Amino acid sequence: MIILLNTSTTICELTIVDCDLVQEYSWQSDRELAKGLLKFIDDKLKLNNKTWSDILAIGIFEGPGSFTGLRIGITVANTIADAQKIPIVGGQGNDWKKDIIFKLNSGIDEKIVLPFYDRGPNITVPRK
Repeated sequence: MIILLNTSTTICELTIVDCDLVQEYSWQSDRELAKGLLKFIDDKLKLNNKTWSDILAIGIFEGPGSFTGLRIGITVANTIADAQKIPIVGGQGNDWKKDIIFKLNSGIDEKIVLPFYDRGPNITVPRK
């Protein structure tokens, strides 16, 4: 099973690819991404009767997008890949999922994925 993750916007997208079965999920994460991302992934794995050890590879959207969202999502994906000793690759653009599947099918393992921001961060004032 392969998981594909996009955290570049306030809507977190998770795609689970298991043989020919593709399940797509989304979650309105807003400012709760860091707190809820692992639970979101875990819940969707359980929904598909899978565990963390069933993940064979990870693909992550590199950007551009939200500075914080990319940073959190890519850090989580890199950590899962390292802990599980599985391949990880990143992708950009509209065909990022297709590009990632191609890379993984070609045996590519980037070991670590870095975010692509395309501009400097826009630091906002915290809401109170």
